[in-house]
Amino acid sequence: MFYYLKGEITHKDSGFTVIDVGGVGYKCSVSLNTLSKLGIGAKTTLYTHMYVREDLQELYGFSDTEELNCFKMLIGISGVGPKAALSVLSAITPQQLALSVATGDEKPLLTAQGIGKKLAMRIILELKDKISSEQSVSAGVSYVPISDSAGEASAALAVLGYSRDEISAALKGVDTANLTVEEIVRSALKGLMKP
Repeated sequence: MFYYLKGEITHKDSGFTVIDVGGVGYKCSVSLNTLSKLGIGAKTTLYTHMYVREDLQELYGFSDTEELNCFKMLIGISGVGPKAALSVLSAITPQQLALSVATGDEKPLLTAQGIGKKLAMRIILELKDKISSEQSVSAGVSYVPISDSAGEASAALAVLGYSRDEISAALKGVDTANLTVEEIVRSALKGLMKP
């Protein structure tokens, strides 16, 4: 419904903020990571997702599209609702989530309130499967399991919502042979953030 809201932050509370857009105050549920970036009176843009069920309509706001993409992927997983997704994105950044999925490490997810080992493993497996199937479709070939640092970094960037072409361009010139997965992702993100 709304892609983003641009306006002034008029209220902050635990788990939500109010953004005034043209005299209308929109309440947006937000992660602690997003909340920490917002100041009362500050002009900002929140990328949004409208969550609708028969008994609930709630607007979720995010400081960037990476966090929004991660939220959408998380709520697409069986057993992960908006509250659990916000809990994950309050405990770890989208980049940490991407690395966790790419490397199969559930420990960062376990720092999120309400996320146990079984759910953390389901998140990792389902996001890895989703990325694998998307890469197979876009490449037109069957999926080959990720085993090297460049492949894991590519998967991590895919979790953040970057396309295959964007990832390929970002990895050009990055020393993937001698860097860790985390260092490759950071270098690629620097390239992707440049205008």
